[in-house]
Amino acid sequence: MKSKKIRLLIGLMICLITLATSLLPIYAAAYSTYTYSIDGTQLASPDAYTPLKVYDSESTGVLAATGFSITEPRDLTVDKQGNIYIVDIALKETVDDKGNSEVIKRPRILVLDRYYKFLYEITTFVNDMGVTDRFNGLSGVCVTSERLFVADTDNARIVVFNLENAGRSFPSFDRIIEAPSDDVIPEGQVYKPVAVASDDSHVYVVSSSTGMGVIAMDMDGDFQGFIGAQKVSVNLLQWFIRVFQTAEQRAQTVQNVSSEYNNITIDSEGFIYVTISSLNAGKQQQAITSKSKDSAYAPVKKLNTAGDDVMNRNGFYPPSGEVMVSNVAYKVGGVTGPSTIIDIAIGPEGTWSIIDEKRQRVFTYDKDGNLLFAFGDSGDQLGNLENIEAVAYQDDNMILLDKGKMTFTVYSRTEYGDLIMTALEHDNDRLYELAVEDYRNILQRNINFDTAYIGIAKSLYRSGKYEEAMEQYSYAYNTSGYSSAFKMYRKDLISKFIILIPIIAVAAILGMMWFFKTCAKLNSKTAVTSGKRTFVQELAFAFHLIFHPFDGYWDLKHEKRGSVRGACVYIGLAILAFTYQSVGRSYMYNPRGTYSSIWTQALSVLIPAALWVVANWCLTTLFDGEGSAKDIFIATGYSLAPMPFFIVISTVLTHILSSSESGIINLLNGVAWVWVGLLLFFGIMVTHDYSLLKNLLTVVGTIVGMAFIMFLCILFFTLVSDMVGLVSTIVTEIAYRM
Repeated sequence: MKSKKIRLLIGLMICLITLATSLLPIYAAAYSTYTYSIDGTQLASPDAYTPLKVYDSESTGVLAATGFSITEPRDLTVDKQGNIYIVDIALKETVDDKGNSEVIKRPRILVLDRYYKFLYEITTFVNDMGVTDRFNGLSGVCVTSERLFVADTDNARIVVFNLENAGRSFPSFDRIIEAPSDDVIPEGQVYKPVAVASDDSHVYVVSSSTGMGVIAMDMDGDFQGFIGAQKVSVNLLQWFIRVFQTAEQRAQTVQNVSSEYNNITIDSEGFIYVTISSLNAGKQQQAITSKSKDSAYAPVKKLNTAGDDVMNRNGFYPPSGEVMVSNVAYKVGGVTGPSTIIDIAIGPEGTWSIIDEKRQRVFTYDKDGNLLFAFGDSGDQLGNLENIEAVAYQDDNMILLDKGKMTFTVYSRTEYGDLIMTALEHDNDRLYELAVEDYRNILQRNINFDTAYIGIAKSLYRSGKYEEAMEQYSYAYNTSGYSSAFKMYRKDLISKFIILIPIIAVAAILGMMWFFKTCAKLNSKTAVTSGKRTFVQELAFAFHLIFHPFDGYWDLKHEKRGSVRGACVYIGLAILAFTYQSVGRSYMYNPRGTYSSIWTQALSVLIPAALWVVANWCLTTLFDGEGSAKDIFIATGYSLAPMPFFIVISTVLTHILSSSESGIINLLNGVAWVWVGLLLFFGIMVTHDYSLLKNLLTVVGTIVGMAFIMFLCILFFTLVSDMVGLVSTIVTEIAYRM
């Protein structure tokens, strides 16, 4: 009986444990961490940060100490000691004895210790005139090792406090940096500082209604200039209107003023990071989908003191937040379009994070612009946010401010995140062997982490292991890095085989000279003989025709120096050359390994050639052309003679030249197409005995005729398809009713 009770008790405990375990995911973080591949595929990743706890007015002790809850948090930052500074517009409704209600507004700076417990709040201060002063409409805050800078927005000023002797006590007032003079701010614009950054010698201010760029001042408030003005986007209508405006009207027009930044921060090296959310969404989305490295419409920039954008954008996609901005499969709550970036924080080892207000996500990049990880989502579960407002780092933790829930969430860096930072640290310290080992450990946990392959490749490159670096770059489809490693690998090969290179080059030149000389002798001998030409003579004649098109096409038609079979051979060689180009390009010029079959290449050559011959014959028959359909076909086929040579040479060169030297390959391909085009033009001109102007009109008409024939073919096949579908439907209906 006793043992039965024990078994019952054990069974009950197992049921309770199972039930509790099943309920655990309800309280776990619902978001997923991910990166992106080169083709925009979302790749799952281990969590780099995991949520620890959500802090509100009660858990921090703010409500108990001040009597005001956190109501409208606007910004958050952390000092070197780990203390947290929160900008808040506190609101509290009071009711007097008569039942009249009043809302008390309390702009303040909340200061918490590194353990997120309330230290003090700053609501008033004694200014330099000895008068008690207060904030009005706070927006941003910045802290350095010596000072606290507060963007007092509605008072149009920056208030500075001294932190040198503050410790856990109230900081002392330092100074007020007033608005720049009226001649600095353009007419019609108001100075409204919403974000501030400083390196203790300069102050950089973002004004929400000043579109000239970041306002730079010294510590005394003397204006030094605007830096980093955004590119202006002007549509055709705006440009047309401005043409007819007077100078006064143009001065009053604000539509062409550069967009305003919304936030700013500064790193330890003095570089200024700025974000903007009011960009042209279409231009921004186009930059993302085209993988543009141009900073004109980038939502985040890294500026030097001259205002030049020096941000590295070496990742697969420009650092702009979400990549798949239009695909339905990646919608979150119906959200599409580019990310709305509203804040940026500088992390360890050159990393930096931006937040997307639209999707409640954090995107973290390294100093080269590679996406390390992204996480976050909307919701009520731990780690999810309602209305993200600010981001800051606190040692190994990340803090995200949620304006909607009036809370902030602390995220702790995981073992996986530690591995990433350790790898970046070793890489920055030039401990390349250790960095390679770190990246290999990362790949054991996340094989989809392309940045690890790139990190290994860079370390191998710096160690002089260029061939191994090329292999690692290829895993991440990083063609620029692969090209750099290939250059050094090629340099080593050249140094080893320096003697063979001139021998091979001389042999190739002598071989070509011999070949063309032999063809010239054969063509000279054939020109003075009569009778039927041999197949070899017909093929060799092409090498006379491509250098002497007028004489060549005349002899091709009137002296029968060519034939249909010769034209077919050169068309076939063009097909083979294009097929080789498709499958034979090196990794740098075809990283995805895509190719087309020989049948696809055959159709891509034969269909245009057939359309050209048919359209030209139809047109020239009506306009006194002397060439038959056979003559046109032969002239077209022989015109393709230079193409195989250039295509094969350019394809071989993809294995010799780096991607930065692709201009040579493009030049060869361009010469091939221009040469073939000129041969085809002059071939039709001589074949039909047309003048230059008449031949030009005929060529244009032929191209129009090709388009018309294609339209008729498509229309015909569409009608046939519809008829077959109709008959099939009727047969199915009859069979069903019977």
